[in-house]
Amino acid sequence: MKKRQFRRAFSLVPLLSTAALAAALAGPLSAQTPAADISARVGDFSLLDQHGYFHHMSWYDNRKAIVLLVQANGSTAFRQALPTFSALQAAHKDDFQFFMLNPLGESRASVIDAVAEAGDTIPVLIDDAQLIAEAMNVQTAGEALIYDPRSFRLVYRGPVSGLEKALSEIDAGQTVSNPVMAVTGEAIQYAARDHNMARTVSYSKEVAPILAQNCASCHRDGGIAPFALDSHSMAQGWSPMIREVLMTKRMPPGQIDPHVGDFVNSYTVSPEDQQTILHWIAQGAQRDGDADPLAELVWPATEWAFGEPDLILELPPQVIPATGVLDYRNVVVPFDGLTEDRWVRASQYIAGDRTVLHHTLNSILPPGSNGERRFLGGGSSADEANITAYIPGAEPSHEPENTGGLLKAGSALALQLHYTTNGRETVDNSKIGIWFYPKDQVPEKRMSGQCACIFTPEWTHIPPNDPDFEQSQSITVPRDAYLHAFLPHMHFRGKRMRFEATYPDGSSEELINIANYNYNWQLRYQLREPKLVPAGTVITAVGAFDNSSQNKMNPDPNRLVPWGLQSWDEMFFGSVSWQYVDPEPAAVETASVQ
Repeated sequence: MKKRQFRRAFSLVPLLSTAALAAALAGPLSAQTPAADISARVGDFSLLDQHGYFHHMSWYDNRKAIVLLVQANGSTAFRQALPTFSALQAAHKDDFQFFMLNPLGESRASVIDAVAEAGDTIPVLIDDAQLIAEAMNVQTAGEALIYDPRSFRLVYRGPVSGLEKALSEIDAGQTVSNPVMAVTGEAIQYAARDHNMARTVSYSKEVAPILAQNCASCHRDGGIAPFALDSHSMAQGWSPMIREVLMTKRMPPGQIDPHVGDFVNSYTVSPEDQQTILHWIAQGAQRDGDADPLAELVWPATEWAFGEPDLILELPPQVIPATGVLDYRNVVVPFDGLTEDRWVRASQYIAGDRTVLHHTLNSILPPGSNGERRFLGGGSSADEANITAYIPGAEPSHEPENTGGLLKAGSALALQLHYTTNGRETVDNSKIGIWFYPKDQVPEKRMSGQCACIFTPEWTHIPPNDPDFEQSQSITVPRDAYLHAFLPHMHFRGKRMRFEATYPDGSSEELINIANYNYNWQLRYQLREPKLVPAGTVITAVGAFDNSSQNKMNPDPNRLVPWGLQSWDEMFFGSVSWQYVDPEPAAVETASVQ
């Protein structure tokens, strides 16, 4: 597909100023630097490339190895090594995966320009936090590395001149005979590592607050996570797992590209915080002081975020068996106790058993409806209330100021419930709290939006064994509006989705990049500040499916996949929520995944 370059890019090496960045490359070509040992296990890892595409190393375990060239802007050693590296890529691309690695976290735009100037298109993995380069003990620009995506170890480190022999030996099933060779190149500096390892990283003052902010809401007693991070001993005991999920970007869940947009719930740990945690682990994950901030965390005694609700909707008890894979459950619950139409300002879903309830999809059935559910893509009035669904880790829903939707007496709520088993039989008694505006107050603003959805007959079946089958759909914002949120929805084969805006003047901008879509974490990403777009703006959702055997969640890579409601079929929905600048309510048809 066409690679796009968008307006916003950031992330230089943490703790380095812009002026100091150039100093991260130590001057002219050094004398031959003795290559570092390769016996240490690197571990699995994931990085985004210069175009925002996600690469997880274990996904490439069907390749004989991953070959890397250390790239740095302005590096003479890199420019000298690139022609040989590119020639090897052309000769061995069917058996080996080739990447470049930028260990300095340089901006995407600058990396794109540098690689284009060098006349190459090989993806460059950008190591924003320098953690991967540090784990590999990368020493110089222009250095070549061979990484085994099964053992997660380096099997070669040295100049590109040694790659041909090493690749031939790996191709023949042999051990690399000369795995460590000296390299000539500009030395890579590690300011954050040197800063942290020259001192003792504090658990109580640095690490515990990071874990409390990013992990503890789920990793606590009664939370949805499989273990609690509620003390130093638990954090220390789980420190190898913490390192692994940070290196692979598996946790926190639902991460999006931090270089695009500014979202309340991006769930991305900053490079500085990642460095702090991993360097603390490298120092032995020790405790300092008498206080244990994680053990002292106190969660609110009340279960309701906004006080006692005006209306509580209780779902029928759901008996969940101890084991097995459960199909989605559909229930319809009337709004008993609602005797008159009311404007909704907030709602909250409280799971009866968060260890088994994974997520829900909700849809309001208005009075007199035929019961048809509109979980995915059906139309609804902009005046209609939004009753929040349940998503792990999500906050209760509160409408923006002076914004709301009408909940009519006689309505019902249709819910689709996704449960997972946890080894013991349990009963989920979930409930939903709803808060109304005062009876004499009608909010002036409405939340609206549309869905960039693909249905049959427009749907194109996903070919068998295709690792990156792309589809797209566009919608047009009819009036000046403030964009508020984005929600992607695909099934097990969903791989990635971007939302891009094309403005009436012909310019374009990327709005959000869900680079590593995960069916298990279907999040609605809320902009920190609403974004004004003019009437006529076209928003395009561009997504892709991985129908290959490398997708470990794929039910059947040999299947031609149709559109369908079941998770073994597929869907493509890119919902966008917005609020019109004109406060006058309008009967605008919307389509959204609740």
